[in-house]
Amino acid sequence: MKSDITRLRILQAAKTALAVGIAWTIAPYLPGVADNYPYYAPLGAIVSMYPTLMGSMKNALQTLGSLAVAIVLAGAVIIFSSPSVLTMSLAVGAGALIAATGWFGANREYIPVTVLFVLIIGGPDADDYSIGYLEQVSLGIVVGLLVNVLIFPALSQNAVDQQLTNFRRVLSDHLSEIAEALAESWPPERDGWASAKDTLVSVSGEVRSAVQLADESRKANPRARRYRRDLRADYDDLAALENVTFHVRDITDVLTGAVWGTPIKIQLRPELRPVLSKALEALSTLLRDWESEEERETAHSAAVEALASLTAELDERQSTATATTMGASAAIAMDLARILAALNARTEQTAQREDPDPETETETETETAE
Repeated sequence: MKSDITRLRILQAAKTALAVGIAWTIAPYLPGVADNYPYYAPLGAIVSMYPTLMGSMKNALQTLGSLAVAIVLAGAVIIFSSPSVLTMSLAVGAGALIAATGWFGANREYIPVTVLFVLIIGGPDADDYSIGYLEQVSLGIVVGLLVNVLIFPALSQNAVDQQLTNFRRVLSDHLSEIAEALAESWPPERDGWASAKDTLVSVSGEVRSAVQLADESRKANPRARRYRRDLRADYDDLAALENVTFHVRDITDVLTGAVWGTPIKIQLRPELRPVLSKALEALSTLLRDWESEEERETAHSAAVEALASLTAELDERQSTATATTMGASAAIAMDLARILAALNARTEQTAQREDPDPETETETETETAE
């Protein structure tokens, strides 16, 4: 995954350098007053070079919009008054206020800066300066967009598979650590599993960012037609794993309550630890073997059996125990059942896409014939 990221960054840097060189070469040939300000063309090329084409176009439009607003503000000072400390301060303040709305994204800071550029650098030639500034930046943006779209426009898809695999592995390892803690001496000597739940949240965020980046990288990208990918499946995988993460974190909280009394003091019957450990390990194996259909089916059967054994054990001991002493075990069993349900639902979604409902196909064919 790191090699893919490094390769994409190197390619993006090379494309940026190329776009800057082309923009600087072409800039002096613009007609009119624009050839007096060629140094703004490379700036336009830089701001239009984003990792995704959609991001590049959005950033380019926001840049041009911020420059236009700034030129209007500076023009108002020149038309209705004259540049002074007071008028410049008011124009910059108005620009900063407009920038604070967030309409222009990361380029909002261009508004107050450009107001100053027009009034101070442009001076008595503010109108020529504004036209030249806007034309050269626009040229650079066009060059940057062309370079971005013609030279291997990035498709951030490979990272998604790797991130999802890593997410499953992290969840699997976490469940396995808890299972080992339950199988060893009590209270457990190792406590890394208790704090590792925070890692799950950060990993989840990284995976969501990767899926969203892959989704955005396909928009307006000509390579997306050749390298097709069902991003709906990626979002479904992500949703299922985020659901699993919620319940894994809940299991962790229950067990930390049983060991250290935080965040809630709760009891865990020692005779139930072995069967709980087996159920946790079974679900850990299911997540680890998810990508191989044959291994997944075997692991799924084992997880169903382990959960059934846990439920039977709880039912058997329920008549001889109080709700307080059974609380931790029952809560963990419920979380495990919900984890398995989330994974089952994901499997069903995959099956439905691979084998659509025959009745739906028949209805579609009938409508088409009509």
